[in-house]
Amino acid sequence: MENGDDFTMQDQMRRAFSMLSGKWKLEIMWLLNDRVYRFGELRKAIPGITQHMLTSSLRELEADGLVSRTVYAEVPPRVEYEMTAKARGLGPTMEALAAWWNEYGQSVPGNPAARGRKPKTSRAAERL
Repeated sequence: MENGDDFTMQDQMRRAFSMLSGKWKLEIMWLLNDRVYRFGELRKAIPGITQHMLTSSLRELEADGLVSRTVYAEVPPRVEYEMTAKARGLGPTMEALAAWWNEYGQSVPGNPAARGRKPKTSRAAERL
């Protein structure tokens, strides 16, 4: 697989999905689709995200060319994040996802946090 022509459509989709995979990336993209955000604004707008995960997700999105980061030489420093033109190309996909959710969201089980790994319990809690 030396050039892009050797990739199958499944390989291409796997690459696209990996760019958007992760617990927080789509939510970050959804917010940035509306306007430019500062780091602290994004952190407040996404309940449950840690500073580390927000930083990591933003760095990955920036490395993939989906988010641009602008640093202003001010005191205190101001950093803003916005979607790139490449990411705006995902607009129809985001609109389709929103339309799907409007139609089928009510049928989705209500507690998505219960999916995946079970939370660790302390040994003291296990004894009770």
